[in-house]
Amino acid sequence: MWDERFSSDDYAYGKEPNDFLVEWAHSLPPGRVLSLAEGEGRNAVFLAAQGRQVTAMDSSKVGLEKARRLAAERGVQLDTLHAELETLEPGIQQWDAVVSIFAPLAHAERRILHRKVVAALKPGGVFLIEAYTPAQLAYGTGGGSDPDTKITADLLREELDGLQFLHLVEIEREVLEGRYHTGRSAVLQAVAQKPAAG
Repeated sequence: MWDERFSSDDYAYGKEPNDFLVEWAHSLPPGRVLSLAEGEGRNAVFLAAQGRQVTAMDSSKVGLEKARRLAAERGVQLDTLHAELETLEPGIQQWDAVVSIFAPLAHAERRILHRKVVAALKPGGVFLIEAYTPAQLAYGTGGGSDPDTKITADLLREELDGLQFLHLVEIEREVLEGRYHTGRSAVLQAVAQKPAAG
């Protein structure tokens, strides 16, 4: 499905970064960043332009090729990783930051992934996420129709046990990201940090 979605010449979700990521990028430590379900590269390229060492992870080789093209167009360096969210192994204390922007994953798999993310962050590392809440099903402006892929603040607190939240809200906002994320949307936004060592 994702290879097909990313196969056109234009960028399905646009070339500009996610608004929430732009607003909170200052909270991400410098260094190594893993961007989950990165798609065609818009968020990873933005972070790389800030001087971070970014790895764009996605299940679509077509999307990652377009991410490399966008990085070249913007004159930044980008690493890519072809992998599935369900089986991703991000390592232990490997990343200064992990970013997840509208990464669709069923609850059971997401819970496992988020435990891996907590372990993969270095002490002081930050996880930034924007995702659709169950209220998004009434809007139909992105994120598909499966309620199991939606998340609430309470669920995220459980899934990110061990991190300290710097920001956690469920809000409604206008999302304008290409053809597939357009219009009034119900989202969760969170920034959470792993306690520093010692």
